[in-house]
Amino acid sequence: MTNHLPGALLLDLDGTLVDSEPIHRAAYRAFFAQRGWDVTDLSAFTGRRAQDVFASIPGPWSEADPEELAAAVVACIPSEAAPEPVAGAQALIEAAASHDVRVAVVTSAAPPWAERALYDVLGVGQHVDVVVTAHDVVDGKPDPTGFALACERLHVSPADCVAVEDSPAGVAAAVAAGVGNVYGLASTHPPGDLLEAGAVAVYDDLGDLAADVSLTF
Repeated sequence: MTNHLPGALLLDLDGTLVDSEPIHRAAYRAFFAQRGWDVTDLSAFTGRRAQDVFASIPGPWSEADPEELAAAVVACIPSEAAPEPVAGAQALIEAAASHDVRVAVVTSAAPPWAERALYDVLGVGQHVDVVVTAHDVVDGKPDPTGFALACERLHVSPADCVAVEDSPAGVAAAVAAGVGNVYGLASTHPPGDLLEAGAVAVYDDLGDLAADVSLTF
Protein backbone atom coordinates (compact mmCIF):
# COMPACT_ATOMS: atom_id res chain seq x y z
CA MET A 1 0.00 0.00 0.00
CA THR A 2 1.13 3.55 -0.60
CA ASN A 3 1.01 6.28 2.03
CA HIS A 4 1.60 9.18 -0.35
CA LEU A 5 0.15 10.34 -3.62
CA PRO A 6 1.42 8.48 -6.70
CA GLY A 7 3.32 10.27 -9.43
CA ALA A 8 0.58 9.23 -11.84
CA LEU A 9 -2.38 6.88 -12.02
CA LEU A 10 -2.24 4.39 -14.92
CA LEU A 11 -5.60 2.80 -15.60
CA ASP A 12 -6.82 0.01 -17.82
CA LEU A 13 -10.17 0.69 -19.48
CA ASP A 14 -12.26 -2.41 -20.23
CA GLY A 15 -13.17 -4.27 -17.07
CA THR A 16 -11.47 -1.63 -14.91
CA LEU A 17 -13.34 1.58 -15.71
CA VAL A 18 -16.21 0.25 -17.83
CA ASP A 19 -18.00 -3.09 -17.60
CA SER A 20 -17.62 -3.98 -21.25
CA GLU A 21 -16.76 -7.66 -21.00
CA PRO A 22 -20.36 -8.82 -21.68
CA ILE A 23 -20.36 -6.79 -24.90
CA HIS A 24 -16.98 -8.09 -26.03
CA ARG A 25 -17.76 -11.69 -25.14
CA ALA A 26 -21.00 -11.50 -27.12
CA ALA A 27 -19.05 -10.15 -30.10
CA TYR A 28 -16.53 -13.00 -29.92
CA ARG A 29 -19.31 -15.57 -29.66
CA ALA A 30 -21.11 -14.07 -32.66
CA PHE A 31 -17.86 -13.99 -34.64
CA PHE A 32 -16.98 -17.61 -33.87
CA ALA A 33 -20.53 -18.71 -34.67
CA GLN A 34 -20.32 -16.99 -38.06
CA ARG A 35 -17.12 -18.92 -38.80
CA GLY A 36 -18.48 -22.20 -37.47
CA TRP A 37 -15.63 -22.39 -34.96
CA ASP A 38 -16.26 -24.13 -31.65
CA VAL A 39 -14.49 -21.81 -29.20
CA THR A 40 -15.98 -21.77 -25.71
CA ASP A 41 -13.09 -20.51 -23.58
CA LEU A 42 -12.68 -16.78 -24.17
CA SER A 43 -10.38 -16.10 -21.22
CA ALA A 44 -7.30 -15.73 -23.43
CA PHE A 45 -8.87 -12.71 -25.13
CA THR A 46 -9.60 -10.78 -21.93
CA GLY A 47 -7.40 -7.71 -21.52
CA ARG A 48 -5.52 -8.34 -24.75
CA ARG A 49 -5.72 -7.14 -28.33
CA ALA A 50 -7.59 -9.67 -30.44
CA GLN A 51 -4.92 -9.63 -33.14
CA ASP A 52 -2.24 -10.58 -30.61
CA VAL A 53 -4.24 -13.56 -29.38
CA PHE A 54 -5.06 -14.74 -32.89
CA ALA A 55 -1.37 -14.47 -33.82
CA SER A 56 0.03 -16.23 -30.76
CA ILE A 57 -2.45 -18.91 -29.70
CA PRO A 58 -3.17 -21.93 -31.94
CA GLY A 59 -6.74 -22.30 -33.08
CA PRO A 60 -8.97 -22.73 -36.10
CA TRP A 61 -7.86 -19.24 -37.14
CA SER A 62 -4.18 -20.15 -37.54
CA GLU A 63 -4.11 -19.69 -41.34
CA ALA A 64 -6.01 -16.40 -41.33
CA ASP A 65 -4.74 -12.83 -41.01
CA PRO A 66 -4.89 -11.75 -37.33
CA GLU A 67 -5.63 -8.11 -38.17
CA GLU A 68 -8.53 -9.05 -40.42
CA LEU A 69 -9.92 -11.37 -37.75
CA ALA A 70 -9.70 -8.66 -35.11
CA ALA A 71 -11.55 -6.23 -37.38
CA ALA A 72 -14.26 -8.82 -37.96
CA VAL A 73 -14.74 -9.23 -34.19
CA VAL A 74 -15.12 -5.47 -33.75
CA ALA A 75 -17.68 -5.47 -36.56
CA CYS A 76 -19.81 -7.84 -34.45
CA ILE A 77 -20.25 -5.18 -31.75
CA PRO A 78 -23.60 -3.42 -32.31
CA SER A 79 -23.22 0.29 -32.97
CA GLU A 80 -25.64 1.06 -30.14
CA ALA A 81 -23.80 -1.09 -27.59
CA ALA A 82 -22.65 0.94 -24.60
CA PRO A 83 -20.81 -0.42 -21.54
CA GLU A 84 -21.87 0.42 -18.02
CA PRO A 85 -19.41 2.36 -15.82
CA VAL A 86 -17.63 0.33 -13.16
CA ALA A 87 -18.75 1.57 -9.75
CA GLY A 88 -16.34 4.21 -8.51
CA ALA A 89 -14.51 4.70 -11.82
CA GLN A 90 -15.63 8.27 -12.39
CA ALA A 91 -15.00 9.19 -8.76
CA LEU A 92 -11.49 7.70 -8.86
CA ILE A 93 -10.45 9.78 -11.87
CA GLU A 94 -12.05 12.92 -10.48
CA ALA A 95 -10.29 12.34 -7.15
CA ALA A 96 -6.96 12.05 -8.96
CA ALA A 97 -7.64 15.31 -10.77
CA SER A 98 -8.58 17.06 -7.52
CA HIS A 99 -5.23 15.95 -6.01
CA ASP A 100 -3.29 17.05 -9.13
CA VAL A 101 -2.36 13.44 -9.88
CA ARG A 102 -2.05 12.93 -13.61
CA VAL A 103 -4.02 10.11 -15.21
CA ALA A 104 -3.23 7.85 -18.16
CA VAL A 105 -5.50 5.21 -19.65
CA VAL A 106 -3.64 2.26 -21.17
CA THR A 107 -6.03 0.12 -23.16
CA SER A 108 -6.07 -2.73 -25.65
CA ALA A 109 -9.02 -1.06 -27.36
CA ALA A 110 -8.96 1.15 -30.44
CA PRO A 111 -9.22 4.97 -30.17
CA PRO A 112 -12.94 5.30 -31.03
CA TRP A 113 -13.96 2.89 -28.25
CA ALA A 114 -11.65 4.57 -25.73
CA GLU A 115 -12.98 8.03 -26.58
CA ARG A 116 -16.57 6.87 -26.35
CA ALA A 117 -16.00 5.19 -22.99
CA LEU A 118 -14.12 8.11 -21.43
CA TYR A 119 -16.28 10.95 -22.72
CA ASP A 120 -19.76 9.52 -23.35
CA VAL A 121 -19.96 6.75 -20.76
CA LEU A 122 -17.81 8.05 -17.91
CA GLY A 123 -17.74 11.75 -18.69
CA VAL A 124 -14.15 12.10 -17.47
CA GLY A 125 -12.22 12.55 -20.69
CA GLN A 126 -11.18 16.06 -19.68
CA HIS A 127 -9.40 14.65 -16.63
CA VAL A 128 -7.35 12.07 -18.56
CA ASP A 129 -3.96 13.42 -19.60
CA VAL A 130 -2.77 10.56 -21.80
CA VAL A 131 -4.55 7.73 -23.62
CA VAL A 132 -2.50 4.86 -25.03
CA THR A 133 -4.56 2.59 -27.29
CA ALA A 134 -4.03 -0.51 -29.38
CA HIS A 135 -2.95 1.71 -32.27
CA ASP A 136 -0.03 3.19 -30.34
CA VAL A 137 1.96 -0.02 -29.86
CA VAL A 138 3.28 -2.83 -31.99
CA ASP A 139 2.73 -5.44 -29.29
CA GLY A 140 -0.14 -5.31 -26.84
CA LYS A 141 -0.42 -6.51 -23.24
CA PRO A 142 1.26 -8.44 -21.62
CA ASP A 143 4.01 -6.56 -23.46
CA PRO A 144 4.97 -3.56 -21.28
CA THR A 145 5.24 -1.04 -24.12
CA GLY A 146 1.85 0.57 -23.51
CA PHE A 147 2.57 1.38 -19.86
CA ALA A 148 6.11 2.49 -20.64
CA LEU A 149 4.79 4.81 -23.35
CA ALA A 150 2.20 6.28 -20.99
CA CYS A 151 4.91 7.10 -18.44
CA GLU A 152 7.11 8.58 -21.15
CA ARG A 153 4.29 10.83 -22.34
CA LEU A 154 3.51 11.88 -18.77
CA HIS A 155 7.21 12.50 -18.06
CA VAL A 156 7.11 10.37 -14.93
CA SER A 157 9.11 7.40 -13.68
CA PRO A 158 7.14 4.14 -13.76
CA ALA A 159 8.44 3.38 -10.28
CA ASP A 160 6.53 6.39 -8.91
CA CYS A 161 3.23 5.34 -10.46
CA VAL A 162 0.22 3.23 -9.54
CA ALA A 163 -1.49 1.00 -12.10
CA VAL A 164 -4.90 -0.65 -11.89
CA GLU A 165 -5.76 -3.67 -14.05
CA ASP A 166 -8.44 -6.36 -14.13
CA SER A 167 -6.62 -8.97 -16.23
CA PRO A 168 -3.47 -11.04 -15.67
CA ALA A 169 -2.10 -9.82 -19.02
CA GLY A 170 -2.56 -6.22 -17.95
CA VAL A 171 -1.03 -6.75 -14.53
CA ALA A 172 1.96 -8.50 -16.09
CA ALA A 173 2.41 -5.64 -18.57
CA ALA A 174 2.45 -3.00 -15.83
CA VAL A 175 4.84 -5.02 -13.68
CA ALA A 176 7.19 -5.55 -16.62
CA ALA A 177 7.13 -1.81 -17.31
CA GLY A 178 8.48 -1.21 -13.81
CA VAL A 179 5.35 0.39 -12.35
CA GLY A 180 5.89 0.79 -8.63
CA ASN A 181 2.53 -0.49 -7.39
CA VAL A 182 0.26 -2.59 -9.59
CA TYR A 183 -3.19 -3.33 -8.17
CA GLY A 184 -5.72 -5.82 -9.41
CA LEU A 185 -9.47 -5.27 -9.65
CA ALA A 186 -11.34 -8.57 -9.36
CA SER A 187 -14.05 -7.68 -11.87
CA THR A 188 -13.29 -10.27 -14.55
CA HIS A 189 -10.66 -12.62 -13.09
CA PRO A 190 -10.18 -14.39 -9.75
CA PRO A 191 -7.93 -12.56 -7.29
CA GLY A 192 -5.45 -15.44 -7.32
CA ASP A 193 -4.82 -15.01 -11.04
CA LEU A 194 -4.09 -11.31 -10.59
CA LEU A 195 -1.79 -11.91 -7.63
CA GLU A 196 0.06 -14.61 -9.55
CA ALA A 197 0.58 -12.14 -12.40
CA GLY A 198 2.26 -9.73 -9.98
CA ALA A 199 -0.42 -7.53 -8.39
CA VAL A 200 0.59 -6.27 -4.94
CA ALA A 201 -3.05 -6.43 -3.81
CA VAL A 202 -6.46 -7.14 -5.30
CA TYR A 203 -9.67 -5.22 -4.63
CA ASP A 204 -13.33 -5.84 -5.30
CA ASP A 205 -14.12 -2.13 -5.15
CA LEU A 206 -12.44 0.94 -6.64
CA GLY A 207 -13.40 2.99 -3.60
CA ASP A 208 -11.36 0.82 -1.27
CA LEU A 209 -8.45 0.89 -3.70
CA ALA A 210 -8.60 4.67 -3.96
CA ALA A 211 -8.47 5.04 -0.20
CA ASP A 212 -5.35 2.89 0.00
CA VAL A 213 -3.51 4.99 -2.58
CA SER A 214 -4.49 8.24 -0.81
CA LEU A 215 -7.10 9.21 -3.44
CA THR A 216 -10.18 9.22 -1.24
CA PHE A 217 -13.45 10.15 -2.96
